[in-house]
Amino acid sequence: MPTYGSPEDVRKAIEELRDALPGKNRVQTSPESLQVHGSSDHSYHPSCSHSVVVMAHSTDDVVKVVNISRKYRVPITAYGGATSIEGHFTGFPSGSICLDLSAMNSILEINEADGDLRCQPGAKWEDINNTLKDRGIPLFFPLDPGPGATIGGMIGTGCSGTNAVRYGTAKAEWFLNITVVLPSGKVIKTRRRARKSSAGFDTTKLFIGAEGTLGIITEATLRLAPRVPTKVAMAQFPDVEKAVSAVQQILNTPYGPNIQCVELLDDHMMAAINTAGVVDTPYPVQDTLFFKIQGSPESIRDTSNVVQEIVQTHGSTRFEFAATEEEAGEMWENRKYAFFSTLATHPGSKVWTTDVCVPVSRLPQLVYETKEDLAKAGLKSTIVGHVGDGNFHALILFKDEEELRNVGAAVHRLVHRAIQMDGTCTGEHGVGVGKTEYLVEELGEDTVELMKTVKNAIDPLNLFNPGKVRNPTSDGGQR
Repeated sequence: MPTYGSPEDVRKAIEELRDALPGKNRVQTSPESLQVHGSSDHSYHPSCSHSVVVMAHSTDDVVKVVNISRKYRVPITAYGGATSIEGHFTGFPSGSICLDLSAMNSILEINEADGDLRCQPGAKWEDINNTLKDRGIPLFFPLDPGPGATIGGMIGTGCSGTNAVRYGTAKAEWFLNITVVLPSGKVIKTRRRARKSSAGFDTTKLFIGAEGTLGIITEATLRLAPRVPTKVAMAQFPDVEKAVSAVQQILNTPYGPNIQCVELLDDHMMAAINTAGVVDTPYPVQDTLFFKIQGSPESIRDTSNVVQEIVQTHGSTRFEFAATEEEAGEMWENRKYAFFSTLATHPGSKVWTTDVCVPVSRLPQLVYETKEDLAKAGLKSTIVGHVGDGNFHALILFKDEEELRNVGAAVHRLVHRAIQMDGTCTGEHGVGVGKTEYLVEELGEDTVELMKTVKNAIDPLNLFNPGKVRNPTSDGGQR
């Protein structure tokens, strides 16, 4: 079986990288840079620094780095917005190269007539949508994970976001094609730009959710959607189970397709938003659903009437629209920055964020049991969720090692609870190193073995982001 390079091989690889990519700060080995690129302040899984950080500016740069990685048997990990929280970009013990793609952030081409655009992997989804808006183009890219997420990372983790109930996830049809550098150093384009194709395997989807273990993305063609008039509304409930139960009934009505987003913020999260001081007028502290309702004025009116009737039958004590566009924007911004509000509310604490997803009908039970479990364990938490598709996030606070161990145990129970409900250990965060232990339980040994077979066929030396998605190697260097 092949082994990874020795410390001397790593040193030679770094020297060759400096020759191949001359220029200021293109190849970095300072302790500060290695630490930043190998760990995250928001991840509490085992981490390891890289041996070197390389700044890529083009596909040709990536090919050069991949070839040097293969020559000296030094693992390589792609790095973008650094927003992932499951240890996706941590280094490897025998030595590794971090390939920073954040400078490859250009929008290369916008095809308004075709409703698509081509960009580099370091482009951020917010910047893409702001660019389209600033240019007066009535289109947007609907996948909206956390602030700062880049297209490369979104593809790698198979991301989702608040719009998933209406527009689906990364594993739908939002990536028409991607350009990928394989472990062999070959550059492939997964398909042409047509909206659909029956030409063989869907190799685009092979790389979506692979977390950089099969290839490094250097370009992507994104499908865009038309901007539709939208109004934001809020409904509040006496308990979280009633709030979540209302959602499925709403989505199953003929007006369900007019719901762009439906988000849950539990009472603890609403209190955190108030305490963090990010709202002009504090919200009542109750379990709350935020809705985005889209369509013509008539569609919005009719859908809103149906939503209001249904939430009232589930005990809603308040339903109201944002009075202005500014208020609507503020309400949604508060949802997107839930993590920072949670952190700001508890000075000196840290937050472990995790997510699971279950069939929508099981979500009320899952959320209710999770809140009970966290309270019984004496842990402070907030809960937010994309409840329209059965996905929710628990943000659990801790201050010391003992509480951290309790949080880890609570996350473990949450994941098993979700899998037992025919759900998944990760709705949109990805596997990384944090969720690898659950894959066999969720997917079965044969399915995981098939994933390993694909990995071994494309990356026989196991150089691309080893230890992620599949179980880490245990010998620190041998496969």
